[in-house]
Amino acid sequence: MTLDVGVLGYRFMGQAHANALARLPMFFPDAPEAKRHTLVGRDEDALAEAADQLGFAHTETDWEMALDEVDVFYNLGPNHVHPEPSIAALERDIPVFCEKPLAPTREDAERMAEAAAGSDAPAGIAFNYRYVPAIQYARNLIAAGNLGEIRHVRASYFQDWLADPDAPWEWRLDEDLAGSGALGDLGAHSLDLARFLVGDRAGEIERLSGQLRTFVEERPVSGDGSEGETREVTVDDAYTAQAAFANGATGVFEASRYATGHDNANTIEVNGSAGSLRFDLERLNELEYHAADERGFRTIMVTEAEDPYIDHWWPPGHVIGWEHTFVHENYEFLSSVAADEPYDPNFADGLAVQELMDAIERSDDAGEWVDLS
Repeated sequence: MTLDVGVLGYRFMGQAHANALARLPMFFPDAPEAKRHTLVGRDEDALAEAADQLGFAHTETDWEMALDEVDVFYNLGPNHVHPEPSIAALERDIPVFCEKPLAPTREDAERMAEAAAGSDAPAGIAFNYRYVPAIQYARNLIAAGNLGEIRHVRASYFQDWLADPDAPWEWRLDEDLAGSGALGDLGAHSLDLARFLVGDRAGEIERLSGQLRTFVEERPVSGDGSEGETREVTVDDAYTAQAAFANGATGVFEASRYATGHDNANTIEVNGSAGSLRFDLERLNELEYHAADERGFRTIMVTEAEDPYIDHWWPPGHVIGWEHTFVHENYEFLSSVAADEPYDPNFADGLAVQELMDAIERSDDAGEWVDLS
């Protein structure tokens, strides 16, 4: 089966997914054939250059026109562009793969999830860290009961690309375009990983308290003729949250784009009555694991052929990287499309995370815990 893929967005995420699509036939020969058909953007010159670089046969500046030409639609644009194109595609029963967070607001996410529920096409959300082999390994350990009763979950996501107060303003700093700041950009991943890893054993998060902080209120505007101009930052630069899971486990979550010395430190730790594990994305081939009959933690290198996805890549000990998560993600999504089967994580998962983020924002506004049960 050959699938003509249309992609809205050609920068960071567009490049990551185009690379994944190019790698699929080399390393996953059982994947459906996916042609990079149409690249969608607004700037015709930049779009043509990107299409040539990323291997797309066609370009289109109107996403509605692009829907007429493709079998699968990837919505990798800024957050405020997620709802309308995704809903329109799903109403035509065109499979959709959307970047996270699902939408800039809970209300938009609800509309998108409703459209997905009413469509015959799969709708996936881009929580690519589920496809790190070490995370899959960790989930298998937890599901098998190796950690016993889940008692604590701690997740943080630290970056430092905004630590310089003179770093220029961009769309991710505008509430109307992004919805939220570090909470949606980074925290969405942490909240999803917690649900993915412990949801079956600890249940959903039932109560939350949170706080948001903005450290730099205005940033300089870059570009010709903008010297000395600034724009207001209307999203959070950092967030923290406490959570209570259905089984009584506690959760602590935080993220910042101001954590100096951290390039992409996405970490999660789970403690149970019979063991613990912890993961750091900056060492993504490793999982630290403690069993009740052991002293301290041992490091498991998740690079053996029997480990999740590793048999498609290199010999044991030959590590993989961040970009491979997108190959795994595209393999699973496109295989679901070709088989006309449901895909996880889907828009319902995206909405569940959006509801948690919304609760954190409401808790910050009210200065009190928010009940989700």
